[in-house]
Amino acid sequence: MFPYHDENVTQRTPVVTMAIIAACVLAWLFVQGAGAGLPLAASVCNYGLIAGELLGTVPAGTEWHMGDGLVCVVDPGPELRNVFTHMFLHGSWMHLLGNMWFLWLFGNNIEDSMSRVRFLIFYLGCGLAAAALQVWADTASFIPMVGASGAISGVMGAYLVLFPRVRVYTLVPLGFFLTTIALPAWVMLIYWFVLQTIGGFASIGAEGGGVACWAHVGGFVAGLVFVKLFVQRNRLVTHERSRWQPVGRQGW
Repeated sequence: MFPYHDENVTQRTPVVTMAIIAACVLAWLFVQGAGAGLPLAASVCNYGLIAGELLGTVPAGTEWHMGDGLVCVVDPGPELRNVFTHMFLHGSWMHLLGNMWFLWLFGNNIEDSMSRVRFLIFYLGCGLAAAALQVWADTASFIPMVGASGAISGVMGAYLVLFPRVRVYTLVPLGFFLTTIALPAWVMLIYWFVLQTIGGFASIGAEGGGVACWAHVGGFVAGLVFVKLFVQRNRLVTHERSRWQPVGRQGW
């Protein structure tokens, strides 16, 4: 299932959501060379999060062969900045576009329910929680992790708590055809979370790169748990009233 629209009207311009998207796009274009081989490899190696490097469980000098003759070498000490920088990097155009679409679809309404500063702190906090679970799940990994999906998973967890019954329109493949189904948000989000959990258990003991499913699980759970600490009740009530306001009416 691929969501493309929800029935949740945004009240304010989602400044922080747009700024995060802009930061990720700019990083992709100017730091990662829009996916060109050497800049992409260098950015992933230098600014991606490596669990074994962060925890010191992998010897310095350990090499990960990235293909095309490119090698990423584990540094002697942890690069603490990478705990944050990895959230703004991606591995491909599809990785970037998919993540930014999900952030735009769900992030604007979560930002609506908080102050902008609170939303930024919430987003980054979910990203840290996502990274923490992925690192814990594979403490000896020497493969860099990049992507905003852990933090975005936290936004999706918050959406499940705040707007579980909002209808989300999704594309569903049926053989060679695509059909559209409107589902309550809780159905789509729980389905997605179950897939990530299954993927996480399936990845235990696996070697090589892949999807960081435990980061998705960690971010989602963090969003579920912490959203009530960041949401502002007055903003949430106003947002809900706006969402159900009939066309042509001005206020209640």
